[in-house]
Amino acid sequence: MVRRKPIRARGKIQLSKYFQQFKEGDNVTIIKEPSVSSSFPERIQGRTGTVEERRGRAYIIELMDHNMKKKFIIEPIHLKKIIKEKKSAK
Repeated sequence: MVRRKPIRARGKIQLSKYFQQFKEGDNVTIIKEPSVSSSFPERIQGRTGTVEERRGRAYIIELMDHNMKKKFIIEPIHLKKIIKEKKSAK
């Protein structure tokens, strides 16, 4: 769980992370930005899910919470895109 930011990054919010865009079906990981206060369930910290749709300035993320699929509305500053590499054929 993320409790503190590194000393040189404290108080800073990267605007590129705040305004990042995602497409439907993108795989993202959920990483809480500690400098932004929001109601954020701590049990989903570090989980991965898929982007379902955009709602306002936030995104609806579908992920597995134990054995159930659940949807969470999360702002883009708390999301990081996962890039899947293609396996080379041998």
